[in-house]
Amino acid sequence: MRFVWDESKIDALTDDAIDTSDIPPLDDTFFARAKFRRPRKQEIVTMHVDPDVLAWYQAQGEQWESKMRAALRIYVEAHQE
Repeated sequence: MRFVWDESKIDALTDDAIDTSDIPPLDDTFFARAKFRRPRKQEIVTMHVDPDVLAWYQAQGEQWESKMRAALRIYVEAHQE
């Protein structure tokens, strides 16, 4: 079954009709660990990427480049001293 996005049905929902029971509250612990991330100036580079890796990211949709940058950032942050 294919999901069809129907914006008119979403726009017609009231706040009371939306089930938020599975969303945990944002408490002080959440905000103590949260990090503000400001967009950074980006550099334009040319690099070699394996075709299957590029195809996977492109299959993720319109924001594939942002997702690839996010993956690179996560890697860098995990490996900083």
